Amino acid sequence: MAADPVLMTAPAPRHQLFIGGAFTDAADGATLATVSPRDGTVTARVAAAGPADVDRAVQVARSAFERGSWARAAPRQRKLVLLRLAELMRENLGELALLETLDVGKPIGESRRVDVPTAAACFQWYGEAVDKVYGELAPAGPDALVQISREPLGVVAAVVPWNYPLIISAWKLAPALAMGNSVILKPAEQSPLSALALAELAAEAGLPDGVLSVLPGAGPVAGAALGRHPGIDKIAFTGSGETGRRFLGYSAESNGKQVALECGGKSAQIVLRDVGDLEAAATAVAWGIFYNAGQTCNAGSRLIADASIADELVAAVVQIAESIAVGDPLQEATQMGPLVDTAQLERVRGYLALADAEGAGFLTGGGPPPGADDAGCYLAPTVLAGVSGSSRVAREEIFGPVLTCFTVRGEAEAVELANDSPFGLAAGVWTADLSAAHRTAAALRAGTVWVNTFDAADVCTPFGGFKESGYGRDRSLHALAAYSGLKTTWVNIG
Repeated sequence: MAADPVLMTAPAPRHQLFIGGAFTDAADGATLATVSPRDGTVTARVAAAGPADVDRAVQVARSAFERGSWARAAPRQRKLVLLRLAELMRENLGELALLETLDVGKPIGESRRVDVPTAAACFQWYGEAVDKVYGELAPAGPDALVQISREPLGVVAAVVPWNYPLIISAWKLAPALAMGNSVILKPAEQSPLSALALAELAAEAGLPDGVLSVLPGAGPVAGAALGRHPGIDKIAFTGSGETGRRFLGYSAESNGKQVALECGGKSAQIVLRDVGDLEAAATAVAWGIFYNAGQTCNAGSRLIADASIADELVAAVVQIAESIAVGDPLQEATQMGPLVDTAQLERVRGYLALADAEGAGFLTGGGPPPGADDAGCYLAPTVLAGVSGSSRVAREEIFGPVLTCFTVRGEAEAVELANDSPFGLAAGVWTADLSAAHRTAAALRAGTVWVNTFDAADVCTPFGGFKESGYGRDRSLHALAAYSGLKTTWVNIG
């Protein structure tokens, strides 16, 4: 692949750990390579944190918390820093977007238009919210003044995935910092570069030294050390269910720290016979799974369509899938880039091989797109039919551009199939019947249900799920409560 002029002028990315307001090498000198899924080239070698680095970051974070320059600062002061950080992110949009695209293969247009602006808006929203959080007075009677207030938890570790590095980091960092906590961010091994750039901008915005540390590193090393460290008060994790359960174990092994988990989904899009606008439904179904190459925790990976409209709907989805421009994420015309790395590509290929062995029909896709760079991690949008509801392909989170299609007869059967999943993160319903919309949405066991739309989002609404999708919520004012603890102060005035 020819050198891109954008890359020729890009600044060298930060590659060290960020602890105590400064960049530093790992204590043992360990590094990890960040490999771009665009073409398999090494973008940078980044310091890999080990237990000694985790211990140092925790000590620095605790010291910063106890000093109180951030934890006890007036909410209005914290607000100004977070607003300044949001402003700096917008000023550095081009660099942040490029780092995001190089790390994870996200189309550069999406990084510029969606990921960086959304993350910046999240910091702005929580900055604007924090000085509007009030305490309470309990009705304890005339002889007592009883105050109920919220205080920061202390030291929070945020462990985030690679699919939306900046956005999900912001979901956790912004409310945690707004409430006065010290935070240690561990980005995924595949996507450390934008997190390190964010740390530098946070320091420039005025965040006191030690309040934010960024520790790239391997999950079984740095992640496990964070999970087991007795000096951490809460782990906020987004990722696989397997790793999420490990963090619950780490908590039990150590200090019983709080753990909040978001562990993915297998979201259903239900399209009922009275869908109304079938074209709009087909577009939302296609982009609900193929956006970000299907690497979205709430991706609509299961299409459940009423038999009366299923053939027409699936044909329209296939047509859209085949029109999606898949290729180099640095090209503006690209709509879908590669999967994040070769391991993820092989994982998805494994599911496709299983579907093929089980006799599933490949309506489109299943292999690399035409003209794909052999060195990149590219896979064409894939639509499957004839998959058994009990198949692993139908029940496990594939995390790739793979849609499985099911046909049902009626609303009740559709809901039953949608709920027959270990996950409960999100779902969609398409119908022109208002009563059916309310009935179906109420019957679905999911943290978010969209009606006649899909993946609509705003920082003011909570995001999280039920069942194996985890517990706890990112976004909204509820996240401020999640990064704080209630304190009762009882004053005898009798």
